Amino acid sequence: MSNLDLVEEIHEPLNAIKPMELYVFVDPLNPQCWEMQGVIRKLQIEYGHYFSMRIVLSTQIFNLNKTVLSANIDTDNLTHPVLPSVAIKAAELQGKRSGNRFLHKLQEHLFLQSKDVSSYNVLLEIAEEANLDQEEFKTDFHSVHTAKAFQCDLKITREMEINEVPSIVFFNECIEDEGVKVSGLYSYDVYQTILQEMMGEESLNRQTPPSLDDLFTKYSTMATREIASIYNISEQTAECELKKKVLQQKIERICMSKETIWKVK
Repeated sequence: MSNLDLVEEIHEPLNAIKPMELYVFVDPLNPQCWEMQGVIRKLQIEYGHYFSMRIVLSTQIFNLNKTVLSANIDTDNLTHPVLPSVAIKAAELQGKRSGNRFLHKLQEHLFLQSKDVSSYNVLLEIAEEANLDQEEFKTDFHSVHTAKAFQCDLKITREMEINEVPSIVFFNECIEDEGVKVSGLYSYDVYQTILQEMMGEESLNRQTPPSLDDLFTKYSTMATREIASIYNISEQTAECELKKKVLQQKIERICMSKETIWKVK
C-alpha cells in the first residue's frame, strides 16, 4: 500500500469562520494565470480553513461593446476577446463552484486543446462540459446582471491598482490593516509565508491532502508536477501512482508538448 493510499481527507466544519480573505486577480487567457492554479489548489488544500477566496477577472479590455451582449444579434459565429470573461460571469450566476468549474474548463480548452475560447459556440461546448444549465447559461450570457458583474470586477481591479496578472491581495480580519498585494507568479512558499505572517502565528495548522481518488473527484484534470507538489513527492513517484490509476481505468494520460496531464475518465 502506498503513502498516497494512507492519506485521508480532513473536512472543515460547516460555517467555519475564516479570518483571511484572498482576492485572486486573473485574466483567463493569460498562461501565467493557468500556471497559478496549481499554487491556488495546494494553498486551498493545506490552508483553506484559514481563508475564503474571490476570483476577480482582470481582462485587459475595459470598454464592453454592448452589441456583444445584445440578445437580438446572431451569436452563431460571434467571436470576441471579451466573451470568455463574460461567459465566466454568466456561469457564476449558477453558483460559485459552477463559475470556478467553467473557468477551469475554459483554460483547459485554451491551453491544452488550443481551442478558440473567444468563440461563442466553443463557450457553449465548455458550458455543457462543465455541467451547466445550457438555457440558463445562454440567457445569463446576454443578461445585464452578467455585464454589471464583469464591470464590477474591472472596477475592483482599478481600485486596487492591479497592473499585472496574476496577482493576489491578502486581507486579514482587521479592517484597519491594508491588504498585502503580490503581483506576478511566485513559488508556493512565498504565498505560504505571507499567509502565516498575516495570521500572526509562528506556524499554521497544515491540513493533510485528500487521497488521490478524492483529489480527482475535486479536480478532474491535473498535471504531474501539480500532483507531486500537493503530496510533496517526486514527479517520478507521482507518475508511478498515477499509472496505477490508469491501469484501474480511473484516469487517462494526456501527453502535451510541455507536460503530462491526467484526466478523469
